Amino acid sequence: NLSSLDQVLFTLADLQNCFQEQIRLQGQVRILEHRVKQQQLKIIWLLEKKEIQYSDRGDEKSVIDLGEKRQYSDCAEIYNDGHKQSGFYKMKPIQSPTEFLAFCDMSEGGGWTVFQRRSDGSQNFDRVWTDYEEGFGNFVSKNGEYWLGNKNLHYLTNQGNYTLRIDLTDFEGERRFAQYARFRVAGEEYSYEMNCGEYSGTAGDSLTGGFHPEVKWWADHRGMKFSTRDRDNDNYEGNCAEEENTGLALFIVFAICP
Repeated sequence: NLSSLDQVLFTLADLQNCFQEQIRLQGQVRILEHRVKQQQLKIIWLLEKKEIQYSDRGDEKSVIDLGEKRQYSDCAEIYNDGHKQSGFYKMKPIQSPTEFLAFCDMSEGGGWTVFQRRSDGSQNFDRVWTDYEEGFGNFVSKNGEYWLGNKNLHYLTNQGNYTLRIDLTDFEGERRFAQYARFRVAGEEYSYEMNCGEYSGTAGDSLTGGFHPEVKWWADHRGMKFSTRDRDNDNYEGNCAEEENTGLALFIVFAICP
């Protein structure tokens, strides 16, 4: 027969096992809930993608040719010269060896040079270092997805004091934005290190870690080098670029303006 002490210890062990099993089951429930949510978002994304493709049929190209009258260094110069229509324009920053096309957003005060746009999932952003350095994507369609290229982004931000603006739209159509003063991208020899100043906006501060003091040590991206799945430059023990290759908002636009 078990003594009273043995019975108490046996009961406590059973309670501990039950508690651990409860924690394990709760963890599995959270994983399943997350998977269901991801599937729901994917369904919504596919429906939104069809709507975007349908609405974009009537405006396949939005390249605006200004001729060879003068050379512009960014979208702000184009806007200030009287061109108020949003679209793709040729530009050549001061130190850039060649011209390139970039989308100029003439809303929100005008003159915003868009260097990244994600709208419909048509482009694969899980790319290697060379792709991100040179740029990739659709540089003619109004809603085309693209990355302007780290080289071009360096040439643009190195010629003056620029403000970074990030516009996001969620699956319900709600729009938010974030702005950062003094945005700059260093050259290739510094692995395109990013720096920026103060945050303002409605989307929350995800670049400087200002949303909570306890996470600032890992959430502050200032002074961080660019990383891709084939060139790991982050401070994390793994490879952030390889692990975070999906999951961005459906509509996201990065733009800069002096």
